[in-house]
Amino acid sequence: MRKTILIIDDEKDMSAMLKQYFELKDYNVMLAENGIAGIEKAARQPDLILLDINMPDVDGLEVCRRIREHVTCPILFLTARIEDQDKLDGFSAGGDDYIVKPFSVSELGARVAAHLRREDRRGQAPHRLLLDDQFMIDYTTHQVTNSGEAIPLTPKEYEIIELLSTHPGQLFSKERIFDHIWKMDSNADPNTAMEHISRLRAKLAAAGCKPYIQTVWGVGYKWVK
Repeated sequence: MRKTILIIDDEKDMSAMLKQYFELKDYNVMLAENGIAGIEKAARQPDLILLDINMPDVDGLEVCRRIREHVTCPILFLTARIEDQDKLDGFSAGGDDYIVKPFSVSELGARVAAHLRREDRRGQAPHRLLLDDQFMIDYTTHQVTNSGEAIPLTPKEYEIIELLSTHPGQLFSKERIFDHIWKMDSNADPNTAMEHISRLRAKLAAAGCKPYIQTVWGVGYKWVK
């Protein structure tokens, strides 16, 4: 089945060029010319979103925050911002990758394909993990629930919980987590992993889950058996 990409960018020339490129690669492409239109079209549940940060009215970071609770697909930021804090802000908002303009379209295409392959592999996972008769990780649908209630996680947050929970008791440094999950983004910072783990823990705690992710101070993180 053809994958659908949503491009949210107010630069019409950029959007048209990307649309032409990805359609030649056999993707379905939707365009949104501003943040409000992007929020509306994201409700159609595309397979991946390319999201410009620097847009008038509602910028990409705010768009990402608004759609993240009901959109689980990868969100890749397109931006001219290059400061480390800008990248952390993007990941904190729920983004999965950060591509700095100007960029190589072929590199962007490779990253898009890699994110989509990763999503497909997740969907083929064959089993579930049930803890304490109420906390469940479904590796087939990559859904996490507690007492039957879904916990909304971003793709990167899910990748972290999948990595740790499938290696219970094994210690992972932030650098190892970063290398495993952000290997396609050589411009990101290993501290990004810590930011995502902090946000993941907060979501699990808010859902009433036990603290399954344990910090080994000065070393890293592990999943409590």
